[in-house]
Amino acid sequence: MKSRTLILISAITLCLALSVSASAKQPTIITFDPPGSVATFAYAISPAGAITGQYFDASNVSHGFVRAPDGTFTTFDPPGSIYTLGFSINPAGAIAGLYVDSSIVFHGFLRSPDGAITTIDIPGAETQALDINPGGAIAGQFHASSVFHGFLRARDGIITTFDAPGAGTSAGQGTFMSTVDGLSPERAISGFYVNTGSIFNGTQVYHGLVRAPDGTITEFDAPGAGIGAGQGTTVGGINPAGTTLGSYIDASYVFHGYVRARDGEITVFDVPGAGTGAGQGTTPANIKPAGEIAGSYVDSNGVNHGFARSKGGDITTFDVSGAGTGSGQGTIPFCNNPADAITGYYVDPSNVFHGFLRTP
Repeated sequence: MKSRTLILISAITLCLALSVSASAKQPTIITFDPPGSVATFAYAISPAGAITGQYFDASNVSHGFVRAPDGTFTTFDPPGSIYTLGFSINPAGAIAGLYVDSSIVFHGFLRSPDGAITTIDIPGAETQALDINPGGAIAGQFHASSVFHGFLRARDGIITTFDAPGAGTSAGQGTFMSTVDGLSPERAISGFYVNTGSIFNGTQVYHGLVRAPDGTITEFDAPGAGIGAGQGTTVGGINPAGTTLGSYIDASYVFHGYVRARDGEITVFDVPGAGTGAGQGTTPANIKPAGEIAGSYVDSNGVNHGFARSKGGDITTFDVSGAGTGSGQGTIPFCNNPADAITGYYVDPSNVFHGFLRTP
């Protein structure tokens, strides 16, 4: 009798376990486009789930947008803009980005949560605001005489400029910032620099950098990074712990992912299924405070796919159901938030771009 009771209890336990497993919530992916969009690019998502990016209208004009957590869209353009891009959003809903005026000059901007827009310009230069942190500080880059430099704008508007010690001083060289999450709450900044070649003709060599809150700049290269034209180490972002991530391009022009701890230790990784040909491989895009990473990889057929990597290194891959399966098409995640939501864009079979949101 006791034996039969134990068997019955075991059977019930197994059935309950299978039931719970079968009903476990699976990630959900929704797609979106702002009204009037013919191409949508979602770049950043706040902790609350607000998304910012850019979209193109039927006249091929780019506008900024904010998608609220309830799915409501607000579109915006700084005065005089013919091309607007929202690149980074903080917990309060403030957005940093860039716009281009009718003279084809770049300007940075800050859009406050109430919609007020402030233009950010470095005197005598073209300016791009790329990151905003919870405190409202903004990081970005500017170029004068075609040489690039980094900047940090405090919440009170005071701007500090800087350059990596090894940055080149010729056209197309200099210091570049990461986008979306390249500025930590403590105001550590991630980016990369070019010291040889030029971004204008594709001969540049990339090297990573981290600027500490006290202004100290550390330069680094991922193991295995190539040293030829168009090769090297780029940096995608930095989290509050000082961990950076990015991709390096090897001597065969294959992309690989890496994570760099605050103490400088670098772990490299590749997503299973990533291609090993030129222009293929793994490209991490964003890192959460807890260390989880979102990004994309390109397979051997040139198709993009999304991935999420846990702090421990476990990798989950995914695709938007409407994404195309041809070369250059597919799913391209750009940012994840503390709630494990991931946003980005995908390219459909007709080569049209759309935004997506993946929630756990």
